Amino acid sequence: MHRRQLLQGTAALTAATSIGWPAPASQAALRMRFAPHFGQFAALAGEDPVAQLEWAKDQGFTAFEDNGMMGRPEEEQRRIGQALERLGLTMGVFVANFGTAFGKRSFASGAAEHLQSFLADLGQTVEVAKRVGARWTTIVLGDRDPGLELDYQHAHAIEMLKRGAEIFEPHGLVMVMEPLNPWRDHAGMLLTKAAQAHMLCTAVDSPAVRILFDIYHQQISEGHLIANIDRCWDRIGYFQIGDNPGRNEPGTGEIHYANVLRHIRARGFDGVLGMEHGQSLPGAEGQRAVLAAYRALDAALA
Repeated sequence: MHRRQLLQGTAALTAATSIGWPAPASQAALRMRFAPHFGQFAALAGEDPVAQLEWAKDQGFTAFEDNGMMGRPEEEQRRIGQALERLGLTMGVFVANFGTAFGKRSFASGAAEHLQSFLADLGQTVEVAKRVGARWTTIVLGDRDPGLELDYQHAHAIEMLKRGAEIFEPHGLVMVMEPLNPWRDHAGMLLTKAAQAHMLCTAVDSPAVRILFDIYHQQISEGHLIANIDRCWDRIGYFQIGDNPGRNEPGTGEIHYANVLRHIRARGFDGVLGMEHGQSLPGAEGQRAVLAAYRALDAALA
């Protein structure tokens, strides 16, 4: 299916749902494990997290993610984990290290306090992952130090990742490092490029350290999506989705998602693809448009 057909399909489905034609109660599972996040379909599914999981299952989604899982009360984590298991949904990523992620030269500096804070976060992450049945957690490598040679910063990051891997490996958990674009959303971050993440993964050489290839961020940072996916394929553990410009649903920007995802699928990827984006239209109408975009994209993968 060409991009024009994908967009036409999205428009038709959006028009149908926006005039009140409800989706069938239960849809066949989508071909890839697209993962919504809590709140993404709240206008259609309700505010309760378990109701959102049940709705997502009925719409054909087979995975879910939640950046803020670490901040939820333990009782709610357990309730979500039980619902995921009951529904047969795969738990995607949550952010493991908000405390050392943004606004700090955490991985770059080699400072002992950052290392200890990071390792403490990972210890808590292990317990949260058990409650919700998670395997992957997002790791953000903090800010770059403009006063220190980049190679030294990488050496510090490698040491922190190795220490973190010692905590995760016995539990079968995986840190997925996320390169973030410096031009639109996250100026000054240490990790911005796929090749850089691949180098760090290779240096650590642990099954507990992989790349989170966020297609939105990488389109902005460097483009050449398929070529860069191929070059670091052996270290990718997770994908996230968002179109550019706008960081909204596929089909609203410049990325030819049908081609990119066909390539990923042909290479045998059967993991989770997080829907870490907003919506191009407001309210329930926008949420219907997001759903329609993924159904059209799924049809393009047939």
